[in-house]
Amino acid sequence: MRAVHFGAGNIGRGFIGLLLSRSGYTICFVDVNDKVVSLLRQRGSYTVSLATESHDSMEVNGVSAINGNEVAQVIQQIASADLITTAVGVNLLGSIADVIARGIEQRIKNSLSGPLQVIACENAIHASSLLKKQVYERLSREACSRADEAVFFTNTAVDRIVPIQSHDDPLEVTVEPFYEWLIDRKGMPPGAVQIQGAGYVDQLESYIERKLFTVNTGHCCAAYLGYLNGYATIHETMADPAISIQVRQVLEETGSLLVKKHGLNLQEHTQYIQKIMSRFGNAYLSDGVVRVGRSPIRKLSPNDRLVRPALQAFQLGIEPYHLSRVIATALLFDYSSDEEAVQIQAKIKAVGIHQAAAHFTGIPIGHPVHDLIILHYETLTQPI
Repeated sequence: MRAVHFGAGNIGRGFIGLLLSRSGYTICFVDVNDKVVSLLRQRGSYTVSLATESHDSMEVNGVSAINGNEVAQVIQQIASADLITTAVGVNLLGSIADVIARGIEQRIKNSLSGPLQVIACENAIHASSLLKKQVYERLSREACSRADEAVFFTNTAVDRIVPIQSHDDPLEVTVEPFYEWLIDRKGMPPGAVQIQGAGYVDQLESYIERKLFTVNTGHCCAAYLGYLNGYATIHETMADPAISIQVRQVLEETGSLLVKKHGLNLQEHTQYIQKIMSRFGNAYLSDGVVRVGRSPIRKLSPNDRLVRPALQAFQLGIEPYHLSRVIATALLFDYSSDEEAVQIQAKIKAVGIHQAAAHFTGIPIGHPVHDLIILHYETLTQPI
């Protein structure tokens, strides 16, 4: 079985590539990092270690790599693959849609009858569906019709924390022991081989939002609160009882939303929250608050981890008091080396916090959630 994976970064190697290798796939990584691509080509393997006291490690073998700029070679790999996966970031899916479309066209030209499965492993809701839309925009009507019969864009939810790396070997990657890869069973090709270590579910949206509104929301909550209080890492932040309580309050708020919207079992979800909290406190992850908090404009966008649950909670009659505080702390994230953080601070200075908050969150001035955000922002910026 042959897989093409876009994105040879830490998630690509330490999570997706690891599980695909265990499932018997030979993997061709596609990336534009010349050093990583060259080393993968030379060695055909790399090491994955766990962020635990014992630092257990595993070897991933049978891999190759192509530079994403070598388009003809990428197309050739897609034309003969059984599976395409991605871990490039949802904002970059459009940049790989063209080559995937051309690879599908080549499969059609070669009259390949076997199914091709495409799984976008990104922190987004229905990322594979988004990728499909972008790919189909680049295909002819006839090619779309043929693709409908043989190409399956399968939505998924992925979860594994990868900390800042500091290895002598550029290919080695450290990951946390916990992981979750859930795949929409309805989007599977007939007779497809299941990926070892992945779970297959029928109601994926509830799992996607459970992960996004707990792991991603909680992680950036810890990052922005940690940054505001002068901490360097998530682990240090979570060791502060006052901040740990605030993170839990946020997750209990999103938990109320998830239980009400999706009918989750309250006791089971409370246990899930506790598991996530313990992951954030893992001393062996040593994840930086500025890394987790980076790209605040994206994190503050209407469909992402802060505003989306805040508005959904409000619509269901749950006041997003604690979520609004996190949104306010995100607006205070002024890390000078983060381009998006600089843009936010410039916007606030230029037009004031009311208009800036409305601009970045999409929540209009006068909306009750907007008022909550401003209340927290003004409280947090008051002189001590």
